[in-house]
Amino acid sequence: MNFPMIRYVLSWVLKVEGAILALPCLTAVIYGEREGLWYLFWMAVCLALGFAGTFRKPENTEIYQKDGFAAAALSWIVMSVFGAVPFMLTGEIPSFIDALFEIVSGFTTTGSSILSDAEALSHTSLFWRSFSHWIGGMGVLVFILMLIPVKNGSQMNLMRAESPGPSVSKFVPRVRNTAILLYKIYIMMTVLQIVLLMLAGMQCFDALCISFGSAGTGGFSVLNSGCATYTPLQQWIITVFVILFGVNFSFYYLILCKKAGAAFGMQEVRAYVLIIAAAVAVITWNISGMYSSFSESLRQSAFQVGSIITTTGYATTDFNLWPELSKYILVMLMFTGACAGSTGGGIKVSRILILLRTIRKELQSIAHPRSVSKIKMDGHPVDHETLRSINVFFITYAVIFAVSVLILSIDEFSFETNFTAVAATLNNIGPGLGDVGPMGNFGIYSPLSKAVMVFDMLAGRLELFPLLLLFCPSTWKKRG
Repeated sequence: MNFPMIRYVLSWVLKVEGAILALPCLTAVIYGEREGLWYLFWMAVCLALGFAGTFRKPENTEIYQKDGFAAAALSWIVMSVFGAVPFMLTGEIPSFIDALFEIVSGFTTTGSSILSDAEALSHTSLFWRSFSHWIGGMGVLVFILMLIPVKNGSQMNLMRAESPGPSVSKFVPRVRNTAILLYKIYIMMTVLQIVLLMLAGMQCFDALCISFGSAGTGGFSVLNSGCATYTPLQQWIITVFVILFGVNFSFYYLILCKKAGAAFGMQEVRAYVLIIAAAVAVITWNISGMYSSFSESLRQSAFQVGSIITTTGYATTDFNLWPELSKYILVMLMFTGACAGSTGGGIKVSRILILLRTIRKELQSIAHPRSVSKIKMDGHPVDHETLRSINVFFITYAVIFAVSVLILSIDEFSFETNFTAVAATLNNIGPGLGDVGPMGNFGIYSPLSKAVMVFDMLAGRLELFPLLLLFCPSTWKKRG
């Protein structure tokens, strides 16, 4: 383990966090809120610690795979702990575990909340929790890769540790250029949504916060009613953009490179769109008797399906009241998740596709023992290492899920509530069913259960292994 380099990366994280805390300070100035003074104080603390830690660059700037995983996990922990403090300083969320839950939910783009009255928060804190979605969506280390002068291989190890999906590849030869390109796409799409929502009549503050949540596929709303009070046009704009942000960003890169054929030929993207279309069609039919018109049923169905499969978590209706078939489909979408290489969470469509093809290959080998077949994605064979990592991912995922539900059951809530609470946090979704449905919140749980779900949110955002690696003793052995 290259400890000086880990310290250097963590210090950069504090510098970036200190810099972005200037935005809620500006919000406080605009709305004349005294809470901004605490944000200003904490911004100074973060910057001071960050500059102190980066004053001297380590002689060895190499970051190996193990170092990259540990740096990614520690970065998210440090960022979350320091990001929770402003909520406590202002007194708006005085409990540390509650403040930590809220900001971890923000940075991991989960959107689960312990708040029963979000509108009671100041504009300053509402902006901070929503902007945390935007920062966490693309990943703070992806941003830092544009700034830290380390070896190219080290940059790739950091990106692999933080980026969602079974594999990460470079769009362009230099990793730093890849990070810059990702953020350009991310910023352009965010700005476009903000503009469209404002043209549709949404207030500027709401448009900013909702767009931050859509871009990061988060889910924090600024209203207690979620997105239910927005106009049908505004809801359709949100629906379209959360689905777009759930697409693999390689798709947009290929479009920009005028390779539309290759972009639309991506099997994961086609499967993602097909799953959404099928789910919307079935749910629209299933809930048609609950709403006044077909167009309203379609809008409610499309919004909830898009929000759940992309793990955004916004809601326009209480889908707890929907028929069992519709609720079951939503639960299945919670596990499916968005595309690899997007800002969405969940298991990922690519993993589901590869798993299904692995099953088909196994059945074919049983029926035809002498046949030789390979699993392919987008015309390329999937190597054994990727298959092995996906199988291990599913096993690890199942173990964490089962243990988490077991611990949450101590609080004596219903199985539906506990099961979907873990599904919502481990898959970075937001709302579940039962007491943690779209009209409920996670404040009902004990501190122990909240700590478990904080772990689940971080593990889900980091694809399990970077966080688990911190509990492995060999991780902390100094490199000789």
